[in-house]
Amino acid sequence: MDRRPAAAPPQQVGAERLPASDDQLPAAIDLATSTRRTRLDLPDALPLETWCQIGSQILRLSDSSSWWIGDWLVFGQEKYRDRYKRAMAETRLDYQTLRNYAWVARCFAPSRRRPALTFQHHMEVAALPEEEQDHWLDFAQRMHWSRNELRKQLRASVENHHESEAESVRLQLQISPERMERWETAAAQHNCTLAEWMARVLDRAVTTPSDSVA
Repeated sequence: MDRRPAAAPPQQVGAERLPASDDQLPAAIDLATSTRRTRLDLPDALPLETWCQIGSQILRLSDSSSWWIGDWLVFGQEKYRDRYKRAMAETRLDYQTLRNYAWVARCFAPSRRRPALTFQHHMEVAALPEEEQDHWLDFAQRMHWSRNELRKQLRASVENHHESEAESVRLQLQISPERMERWETAAAQHNCTLAEWMARVLDRAVTTPSDSVA
């Protein structure tokens, strides 16, 4: 099922995107020495630009950790037994969460991962065929879609696909000539085609309480 957008939608939504290149922090700010397990120490005279750079770096580290966990699990799959049991003990994450990390990492080889998009962007399209994955990620990057906007566009595409399928459905009925004539007469009395009349009758039937349908 091809759910790729035919053309780029006009709107652009920016959020949950990562800088395409690595920002370099001033030498005076070293996250390795400024961070602790439960806090981040920052100087009072920190310039706004540096504060923004630090936020970008933290965001990249947070998102990268999802890929790292996924790759770590995939590596363990090939090397060790009971990897999930051991991983649950080491990370304190539940089994399904770990499976999700590993699943996305397997779906996207490092060469296909978009540094400007988050791990969550990739997770949204991981269940699609590879060609569609690339197509949607390309759109998300080009249009600056957030993860939520990508999800919204995917759902809209699925709904449009289902509507197109509904429009192309054909029904074949085996009925007697006498019944066909009665139906055509009824349709003509309502100034509509036979197909339109049948659709109206069926729609009315499904919205009428069953005990009142003749």
